[in-house]
Amino acid sequence: METTNPVHRRRPRYKGTHPTKFSEKYKELNPEKYAETAEHVIKKGGTPAGMHIPICVKEILEFLRIQPGQKGLDATLGYGGHTLEMLKCLQGQGHIYALDVDPIESVKTRDRLARQGYGPEILTVIHTNFANLDQVAEEHGPFDFILADLGVSSMQIDNPERGFSYKYDGPLDLRLDPERGVTAAQRLREVDEEELQGMLVENADEPYAAEIAAAVRTAFRRGQSIDTTTDLRRVIEGALEFIPAAERKQAVKKSCQRTFQALRIDVNSEFEVLYSFLEKLPDALADGGRAAILTFHSGEDRLVKKSFRDLHRAGVYSAVSTEVIRPSAEECARNSRAKSTKMRWAIK
Repeated sequence: METTNPVHRRRPRYKGTHPTKFSEKYKELNPEKYAETAEHVIKKGGTPAGMHIPICVKEILEFLRIQPGQKGLDATLGYGGHTLEMLKCLQGQGHIYALDVDPIESVKTRDRLARQGYGPEILTVIHTNFANLDQVAEEHGPFDFILADLGVSSMQIDNPERGFSYKYDGPLDLRLDPERGVTAAQRLREVDEEELQGMLVENADEPYAAEIAAAVRTAFRRGQSIDTTTDLRRVIEGALEFIPAAERKQAVKKSCQRTFQALRIDVNSEFEVLYSFLEKLPDALADGGRAAILTFHSGEDRLVKKSFRDLHRAGVYSAVSTEVIRPSAEECARNSRAKSTKMRWAIK
């Protein structure tokens, strides 16, 4: 019987002294193996490729007051940074359930945490949307603490194949679960100009919503395709040509950020999902249970603030935060993606 030896494959070469493409950054993509490289990137204020730096960890742990033996839920597992810190607080006693809609990253995170000693005996990862909180709580709850870190993780944003950022050329996808729903490119083809304008205003407070929506529809009428992140960025650049040259670059950057945000929220039904989660949250908490939510833009924060306030007035929550908690200046200096973060909390 013949035996075949595995073929050794060299990693792809890259031009210059440092890799520039996401797929070339093999050291950053393996922070466990190349810890010094990852730490160097973080110290410079960046986020290593394929990694996500958890935000407001100190503030979250101070509020949740996690004790050994408790049962908790991380509604948004992501890279698992918050989950890891909460697991440490359990000191080997208790259990955390973690949800994530992303089938790609959730498996990576589950395996990474297992290698650090947090296997199924203390951590259960469930591939589901946190809008299904009631189903999870019925089977595994109630929970002593619940955390939801809204938005998109850095490893999703930085991977061009996921199509979350205008900075990198890739398919215009924007789905948190690439196995379900329609892509952002398909959604753009479906909506009319008025609906697109409303989406940009409602989901991202885009000041040039009318101009961008008109430019998108004009591009389609001329037979242009908008199937990639670069295609959409160029349409936005054309829509804002009327802005004085000295101000245009910054205006295009901001409008690209807001437009991609608006599309992502729409494609993933993020407001509807958050509303459902907030509605089901009190019943998932044990008496005296604590919930903390991190938001990253005004639309999310408004929903959380209103829900907590209304349910507090109704006597469902015994206490809620009256002011937002923000990351420290030091944290924002270390991690620029922390700057827009707001934390609110509630106690049942």
